[in-house]
Amino acid sequence: MSQPSVHTAAARISVLAALFFVSGFAALVYQVLWVRELGLLFGSTAQAAALAIAIFFAGIASGGWFWGRRAKHFRSGLAAFGWLELAVAATAFGHFILLDAYQALYPAVFPLISDITGADTVFKILVATIILLPVSFLMGGTLPVLGHYLIRQPEDLGRLGSFLYAINTGGAATGALAAGFMLPVWLGFDGAYALAIGLDLLVGLTAIGLARSRSEAMVAQVVPRQVAADGHSKPERSSLIWLLAFVSGFAALAVEVVWTRLFSQVLQNSVYTYALVLVVFLLALTFGASLANRLSRIRSILAERILMALLVLAGILVAASPWMFEIATGGLGYVGVGEDWWDYLTSVMTVALIVMLVPGIMLGTVLPYLLRMLESRSASTGSTIGNLVAVNTLGAIGGALIAGFVLLPMVGAAGSLLILAAVYFSAVALVMLVRGERHQRLGAMLPAAVVIVLVALPTDWATTVYLNPAYNERLIAYEEGSHATAAVIEREGHLLIRVNNHYTLGGTGALESERNQALIPMMLHPEPRDIFFLGMGTGITAGAALLFEVERVVVCEILPEVVRLARAHFGPWTEGLFEDERVEIHAEDGRNCLSRSPETYDLIISDLFTPWKAGTGNLYTLEHYRTAARRLNEGGLFVQWIPTYQVSETEFGIIARTMDEAFDQVLLWRGDLFPSQSIVALIGQNRTEPLDPQVPIAHGRALAGNPDLPDDLLAAVNLRFYAGNITASGLFDDHAINTDNRPLIEYQAPRTQRAVQAGQARWLTGDQLGLLYERLIQNPGVDRDPYLAHLSRTQRGYVIAGRSYYHYGVYRMAGRDEQAAMLLDDFLARTPFERPPPEPEPPQTLSGWEESGRR
Repeated sequence: MSQPSVHTAAARISVLAALFFVSGFAALVYQVLWVRELGLLFGSTAQAAALAIAIFFAGIASGGWFWGRRAKHFRSGLAAFGWLELAVAATAFGHFILLDAYQALYPAVFPLISDITGADTVFKILVATIILLPVSFLMGGTLPVLGHYLIRQPEDLGRLGSFLYAINTGGAATGALAAGFMLPVWLGFDGAYALAIGLDLLVGLTAIGLARSRSEAMVAQVVPRQVAADGHSKPERSSLIWLLAFVSGFAALAVEVVWTRLFSQVLQNSVYTYALVLVVFLLALTFGASLANRLSRIRSILAERILMALLVLAGILVAASPWMFEIATGGLGYVGVGEDWWDYLTSVMTVALIVMLVPGIMLGTVLPYLLRMLESRSASTGSTIGNLVAVNTLGAIGGALIAGFVLLPMVGAAGSLLILAAVYFSAVALVMLVRGERHQRLGAMLPAAVVIVLVALPTDWATTVYLNPAYNERLIAYEEGSHATAAVIEREGHLLIRVNNHYTLGGTGALESERNQALIPMMLHPEPRDIFFLGMGTGITAGAALLFEVERVVVCEILPEVVRLARAHFGPWTEGLFEDERVEIHAEDGRNCLSRSPETYDLIISDLFTPWKAGTGNLYTLEHYRTAARRLNEGGLFVQWIPTYQVSETEFGIIARTMDEAFDQVLLWRGDLFPSQSIVALIGQNRTEPLDPQVPIAHGRALAGNPDLPDDLLAAVNLRFYAGNITASGLFDDHAINTDNRPLIEYQAPRTQRAVQAGQARWLTGDQLGLLYERLIQNPGVDRDPYLAHLSRTQRGYVIAGRSYYHYGVYRMAGRDEQAAMLLDDFLARTPFERPPPEPEPPQTLSGWEESGRR
């Protein structure tokens, strides 16, 4: 048989590179989907994300070590790589079965373990381990096994090892982009996961097919080599290399966690912006591995010197990144103010590249370049690569956990980055001490001094909270926590809570509106005793429930930082919420809090949420609404508050249609009569039951403490907020349904937000909302609305009066005073009010996103 040509072998190597690229693509698709899926199961919390990443990385580490040691025993390394890919696909497929089993079993298991300290956490860790560890363990073996197959001579370890690392990481970056932007929209999450499984099957079968071909050996025979004697290198000391690999993984992942927190302060924090930040980081690692590949070819300079130069550059650039971020964002100003979708993504990408690309390249060069320093090691190639991956990945686990749960809460983002820069300079000092000559050991004092300076540097120059000068804002309290950055801010005499600089959770300037979120739905239930609040914010809404004779109030707020700030600063406005023995407050994900326990409630009240924020879309899905329906007592109500100033009619229609699929009857109530920043409640019932008009009347007398208040006055006060019957109207029957598998809201709302900011679309406010109210009044009409069947003609007039008063505010805002006066007269004619209510002006601290900044 003739010797195969170099061109043929190069073509086959290109095929293997393509396979490994696809393998990296599939791996990141898995990882993105796993983090989301575990967020649905365990809660969208920092702990849940950290748990998923830690177990995934633990599998990669153990798999790298295990399979690397066995790579030399395989008859065909290429076939072994193929079988690993097939095994990844097989174990990944088990994800569907395991998730269904967990969802069925967890509500039954939780009551048995809820009273045992730590048992729930242990159970979740066990489930996550069963789901993630087998497949990630197999994934961890692909690089050392394929590396052992391709790299036949020690002097090629740095060059070819870094090449494989770059190819795989490049595939991962592409996978992150696809999983963040395209696949869930095109295929749904189940389809995207199935695609990743299919890609692994394709990679595995192709690799096995190549291994069985007669010309398999040509890759090993004709791989281009650069075998040059390195007369300058010293015998490696494995312990130092392993330590540096651990430090590299620790610092790189810790830096990514801190960068991600920084960007959360200035972006819309949608699935898209999170994906862009991740993609830029992975691209930087890809370029870093490519740089390591080029540096590994250099034999005229000591490898230790190149490594120390890389570590120094990494330290300098990481230390400079908080200053770069401060400059690029104008001191935490919102990126891309007023820009449309594509311009906004361009702005986000530009800032991410400015802040992360060059530092990330240096971070990504260190690990693959360590392969160059291991070329003189006597162990097999697979074992060397596997051990390096294992140690580096273990460091990454530690770095992610330490950065998220220790550094950020203790010293903030800027301080964390300076400390991590100091870690790199510490590594330089360590290399000089262990591997240098006498003068180099003395020179280690210089990087050691830099470490001291970096740790001691003040960070008060860094903006921690953006204060809007247009409202004369003043910082009252601030907390950098493991979940988010939260602050209490004074605005024109009122207090508010703001999360990640641009998301306001309400405040004392919206007391009536916030209390209405509890009062309006509770007035509709004859005996509201057990109440569940999904989301807390300031606590003003949940506190209003204590005005009724409740027996139990359960509150779940996902951000512990918000719970602490609300407890410390909003007590006077929360009716004793934080001291009342009837109240349970859990710093947990509300959806998980509701689904894990079989306890039932008279009312479940879901707070206002920003629809485009990543993870929030999970609170508008059919699966969540069906869980809520199962948690209602007989005659119970589920209440979904919606900020009309943050949804278009399309998003509103999707949410309404989704709720209508889960409940027998869905009603729409106004939370106020503001024309510009109104909130509405979709209220779901498990049975189609009419309103008993005596129920809100009785509650009104009890709340007022006045048994002599007339029925007509109390009825008018309540019924003016009724907007219509979603179910009976049929207006949204043709809208799509939002599900966990196809989260339309999570992927549509960010685009709508940018279109509105650019003046290309409108929120559901003003005349747009008024038109919706008109359509609901006419369909099916107040006389044919089954929910109003027990109301008198006069009481139905109060419903129409509320509609008239809303229109009055819209016309008044538009300067059409004549039409506004006619509508106000109609309102007064239909109600028992002797004078008009206060003018409908929106509150000053309403919950929502504020797009403001210097950029």
